[in-house]
Amino acid sequence: MFAITAARISFDDPLSGLEAGERPDPEPREGWTTVRVRAAALNHHDLWSLRGVALREDRLPMVLGGDASGVDEDGNEVIVHGVVTEPPRPGRSPRFSLLSEIHDGTLAERVLVPRENLVPKPPELSFEEAACLPTAWLTAYSMLFGKADPLPGSTVLVQGAGGGVSAALIAMAAQVGHRVYVTSRSARKRARALELGAHAAVPSGERLPERVDVVFDSVGQATWKHSIHSLKPGGAIVTCGATSGDAPSAELTRVFFLQLRVLGSTMGTRDELVALTQMCVRTGLRPVIDRVLPLTEAREAFRALEAGEQFGKIVLVP
Repeated sequence: MFAITAARISFDDPLSGLEAGERPDPEPREGWTTVRVRAAALNHHDLWSLRGVALREDRLPMVLGGDASGVDEDGNEVIVHGVVTEPPRPGRSPRFSLLSEIHDGTLAERVLVPRENLVPKPPELSFEEAACLPTAWLTAYSMLFGKADPLPGSTVLVQGAGGGVSAALIAMAAQVGHRVYVTSRSARKRARALELGAHAAVPSGERLPERVDVVFDSVGQATWKHSIHSLKPGGAIVTCGATSGDAPSAELTRVFFLQLRVLGSTMGTRDELVALTQMCVRTGLRPVIDRVLPLTEAREAFRALEAGEQFGKIVLVP
């Protein structure tokens, strides 16, 4: 089968380890099934894998990708939940991994996944839209409704307007009636955020017109101080990543004096993916897709992702 593989690891030049070509077909495994991929979405996790974060060199070559929609062995249209539960070792709790960390990922014509990881794809969603849900949109859904769960009519800040998680947060938070502020260095991305339903979009680091109840931050070091200083007393910051670095000043004095909450969030459960899918069907919300490219043009897709050119998701189709 044709696949996109991490063949080498380079923190400074991640795309140098990217290879496209033939790989062995998935081998049958008890409890697992093969999905014929119809669409797969890129995530920053794929870039971090090429940098050697969450992917060890002794596991190379590894097919990249954690998001997919496709058709299972029985002909059902499905969405792949990319969180794999690993068998527990004696005396240890089960551990979790994402597809492309231990098991080959979704940037291929076919992918082997646990049967329990399949979620029915509603006919209302295209394969391209469905492929955007399992990581970025699921992460945003879990952050908004599972971790922060702000009261109706709350004010929220989304740091960074361009990524898939940010676009999902803007759309979902606006859908349920929150006042959404967004930051970005790009005037184009700020304008797109307003189109998605944001109340206001300001340049990165600029003071907001009011303090907010919740901040959603996937940027980390570059935005952390602004996030903390944008919160009302008793407010919460929910973090799901640190693309600019993970060692900011903690701002502990402000955290304890204003009784702020810091919440971590990673991905989401299969049940949350089912609920998210139904939410999209019932509300008409759809993932923002920046571009759709053939799998053979994966290098261009990775280049655009690394350069931060996209607004929303980049989708690859075999």
